[in-house]
Amino acid sequence: MRQVEISQVSNEMAFAALIGEGRTQRLQEDAQATVAALRGARVINCNATATGGGVAEMLQVLLATVNALGVETHWYVLDGEPEFFAITKRIHNVLHGDPGDGGPLGDAERAVFERVLASNLNDIASELRAGDVFLAHDPQTAGLIPGLKELGVKVIWRSHIGKDEDDEQTAKGWAFLEPYITQADAAIFTRSSYVPPFELDMPIHIIAPSIDPFAPKNVVLDEDAVRAGVVRAGLVTGDQDSATATFTRRNGTEGIVRAHTGLVLDDEPIPADAQVVLQVSRWDALKDMPGVMEGFLRVLDQLPDNAHLALVGPAVEGVSDDPEGQQVLADCRAMRAGLPEEQRRRVHLVALPMDDIDENAHMVNCIQRFATVVVQKSLVEGFGLTVTEAMWKNRPLIASAVGGIQDQISHQVDGLLLKDPHDLDTYGRYLVELMSNPALAKELGDNAHDKAFREFVGDRHLHQYGILLGQLHSM
Repeated sequence: MRQVEISQVSNEMAFAALIGEGRTQRLQEDAQATVAALRGARVINCNATATGGGVAEMLQVLLATVNALGVETHWYVLDGEPEFFAITKRIHNVLHGDPGDGGPLGDAERAVFERVLASNLNDIASELRAGDVFLAHDPQTAGLIPGLKELGVKVIWRSHIGKDEDDEQTAKGWAFLEPYITQADAAIFTRSSYVPPFELDMPIHIIAPSIDPFAPKNVVLDEDAVRAGVVRAGLVTGDQDSATATFTRRNGTEGIVRAHTGLVLDDEPIPADAQVVLQVSRWDALKDMPGVMEGFLRVLDQLPDNAHLALVGPAVEGVSDDPEGQQVLADCRAMRAGLPEEQRRRVHLVALPMDDIDENAHMVNCIQRFATVVVQKSLVEGFGLTVTEAMWKNRPLIASAVGGIQDQISHQVDGLLLKDPHDLDTYGRYLVELMSNPALAKELGDNAHDKAFREFVGDRHLHQYGILLGQLHSM
């Protein structure tokens, strides 16, 4: 287990001005109450990886804010061998109702799971104190819970994933995890429908994720900064050498976008005049990148001549807990390579480097703001922070009506929802509708921004955590 450095917050005053006096006062009062309730105990978070995916990104932001408010907080990530992460990916998939690689979750897998997590716990056991609060995020960490309890640590298991209706696949995942999570002191789920079908004799809280408006991925950028960012990164054609793209890192220092080559795979950069249909996600079969591509191609002759599709994900070597990513990306590359040239030149696959997290976030910010329409056509989804991010940026959205996406988008109010994520005809019709009706696209995008500000900014999230921590330490 490795400790992750939590960056210092550099935007307290700007955040206070954004959310207003009332919300700022509540946030400060929450922090004071939490510090008092903890009585010197620390809050320790643990998840599978420090880079890649919504959980890691959210922790980077929330934990910096919590520390700045005076609550002592630490962050650790797991060490594990490929076999361990193959097992946890299998659990992840079945909890979404997908068989994944179809492998077993039996005694042999449990032995690997427990052995790796016992080794991780041993790494930090001497640093833990009785009364500390340990937030264990997602299935990868569940096996830590029994050992943590033996050390006198209060444990909250935080699940960011789930499926609205349990089935044979989810039953396999819950059966594997039940012996561990039933020993926690409290549990957090993103939606009430994600609570497992067995009794949890503990407080259960429903808490949706959030974004930081001032993080490199979400901070407001003007049109010139957006174009400079995508050109300098090599994502869009232009004078890369003369484009200067700077951004503010999480710690307040200035970063400069490097002049990258080869991020647009097997292809030249996206044309500068393109109207871009964009999906940003991990290379995960459940995000259905091939379906996004196929639906786009079905209606290509009905879209503007400069309409292009960009499927954007991380460089697969930069995401340690997702062994399937490389195969999903390879499948997408093969699918694109098999297209006729006229179609192939309108489809772009982008793999963003993960070696500089703030630069990566800035590049995502730029490409999302450069996009004309944003898509999130997931087959299943825990919450979908890429949806929240696009909403914050006033982007018109087409997204699947699955999981937490349903809690974010109201159909025809602040986006368009696909009732069936496999329905490529409706997806294509929505693309044509938005790209041929700029007024509708703007209305949906503006409404989406307003909703993201009201419901999915970090102060709401931290308020709910404060209530939970106060209750836990009063038990």
